[in-house]
Amino acid sequence: MIILAILLSIFTIGFFCWLLFTLAVFALPLFIGASAGTWAFHTGAGWLGAIIVGLVAAGLTFGLGQMLLVAVKPIWGRAAVAAAFVAPALFAGYHATHGIVQHLMPSGAWQTVFSVTGAIAVGATAFVRLMGMAATGQPGQGLARI
Repeated sequence: MIILAILLSIFTIGFFCWLLFTLAVFALPLFIGASAGTWAFHTGAGWLGAIIVGLVAAGLTFGLGQMLLVAVKPIWGRAAVAAAFVAPALFAGYHATHGIVQHLMPSGAWQTVFSVTGAIAVGATAFVRLMGMAATGQPGQGLARI
């Protein structure tokens, strides 16, 4: 029975790490959607209106980010757009790693070291996925120039 518990624990940790790395790209749209939904609820939109406003705001944020990554040509401009998406992923990665590590080691210094390492890993993964999603095709494809 203990072997099953160990295997299940390893599977669970692996699943949550995969989920964290997969969803890190969507941290900024999630934060903006949740903020917009909360604002809509507190202004009297009700539950359904708040959910709709939050989903629309999150979708527009993600779509605008992808459109900017494709449309902006200078590398510093793409890096600035990517940094806007990576910053919340770093924040989420730090806190997710810290939540796991605080149960495993008593030393606060080592908790911080592992949490920062986890934040860097999640941020780097989010950056690579963002740049991969916005990889442009051959010249002449993509957005039309006016």
